[in-house]
Amino acid sequence: MLYSCRQHRRVFRTQSSDLQDCNQSSKNKMKDAELNEIDPEKQPVARETQTGNEKNGYAKVSIPGDMRVKLSGLTKDELMKIAGTVWWIRARWFLLVLFWLGWVGMLAGAVVIIVHAPRCKPIPEMNWWNEGPLYQISKVNEFSDNGLKGVEEKLDYLNHMKVKGLVLGPIHTVQADQLSTLDLTSIKPEVGTEKELESLLDQAHIKGIPIVLNLTPNYERNSAWFSNASSVAEKLREACKYWLNKGFDGIFLSGLSDIVNTSTWTSIQAIFNKTDATPIKALMGSVTGVSVDDVSRLLNSSGVDLFTTQLLDPIKAQEVQKLYNNHLQSSLAWSLSGQTLGTVASTRPAEPIRLCHILLFTLPGTPVVNAGDEVGLKAGEKLQTMWDLESPAETNATAKAVQEERIAVRDFFKTLSDLRGNERALLHGEFINLNNASSSLAFLRLWDQSERFLTAINWGNSPVTMTLSNSDLPAQAKVRISTDAANFAVDSMVSLEKFQLGPQQAVLLSYPYAG
Repeated sequence: MLYSCRQHRRVFRTQSSDLQDCNQSSKNKMKDAELNEIDPEKQPVARETQTGNEKNGYAKVSIPGDMRVKLSGLTKDELMKIAGTVWWIRARWFLLVLFWLGWVGMLAGAVVIIVHAPRCKPIPEMNWWNEGPLYQISKVNEFSDNGLKGVEEKLDYLNHMKVKGLVLGPIHTVQADQLSTLDLTSIKPEVGTEKELESLLDQAHIKGIPIVLNLTPNYERNSAWFSNASSVAEKLREACKYWLNKGFDGIFLSGLSDIVNTSTWTSIQAIFNKTDATPIKALMGSVTGVSVDDVSRLLNSSGVDLFTTQLLDPIKAQEVQKLYNNHLQSSLAWSLSGQTLGTVASTRPAEPIRLCHILLFTLPGTPVVNAGDEVGLKAGEKLQTMWDLESPAETNATAKAVQEERIAVRDFFKTLSDLRGNERALLHGEFINLNNASSSLAFLRLWDQSERFLTAINWGNSPVTMTLSNSDLPAQAKVRISTDAANFAVDSMVSLEKFQLGPQQAVLLSYPYAG
């Protein structure tokens, strides 16, 4: 009996233990199921062992939405309450006053800068004959086989050379020293017809090249006015009206000193009076073999728009300075050649043609060149040889060298013509003499705040050392163009202290405005 009770207790305990184990197992399974349903971010950190190495995981903690801090701005009432405080009122007034003080200060500064800034000089009045070189074709048939038609065919060439005006002729009929044969309104048959002349004028104007007619009566002889200017003055007046109505842009007269003393001259001048309603027509003249004082008197008495002065040898800077000081630069023109003198190379054979070009293009006034000057034609050489330069290169070594030299001179001419047309200092700038000796010359061209230019020329046979002095001069200047490439390469910088120039050399230098 006792054994049986003990046996029953033992069985009961075993069953109770099994029941507890079953309940615990059920609880564990339920717990696992709950964990699986929980967000992975909320599960506890697990520690795993992989291949004997313990690796720690990372815990990401999420804060429930209802526990997060929410930020919100002030309400309108709260803002208005704060804005009305003394501190904010003072801050707003301070910022407002600071803004207006700054604005007024900047305005005042701008006004001061404008008032004290250097004034730009007003551009002087200029006409088409001041903008570049004038090109004289005195002997039309020598310039081209086709006469006036041939001149028309060369207009593109003149444009390429930056020519700003053409002086044509004389082309009227006359026999040398025979006043009775003079007809200023007719064209020599060998030159062309009136229809060809009209075509030339039309095409030149389309291409922007004004044409001036040389009406010097007795152009075949030195006595331009048959030794009696009064006898042709009336014919001249009527001829000026006739040709200007035909479309010419001006009239050129040589030996001006004879005709200006006639009673008819005032009425001739009146033909060229300019108004806003009429195109600008130019009255031009020249004279040779007179002093600078006579030139100055002629400029005053003749009233011409442009007066061409023949540069004498030696060239004196003081004479150039005198004309520049006493007359408008726009009325001055310079020439080293002409109808009776021939080309520059023939009138000044001892001087290199490039040297003459530098001088002519940098003096104050209009450069006037003769056909053939741009390639350096010498006495006796035909003008039509200029057009042979476009032919294939010569096989003969000497002829080839001559051809290459002429092309180089032509390029040199064009470079100077371009430079003069683009630089205000060369176009209408001041002229300041720096050095003038018997065989050398140096001068400055300045305009307002534009680039400055210095011309130095030595036409002698020995080197010269120039002492250049002016408050505007810097220590160094840049070479723009030169006849001495070995010592003055283009774009190189050279010292102006005790400036040295070799024999028969010229150089054009430039430097910036320094304030």
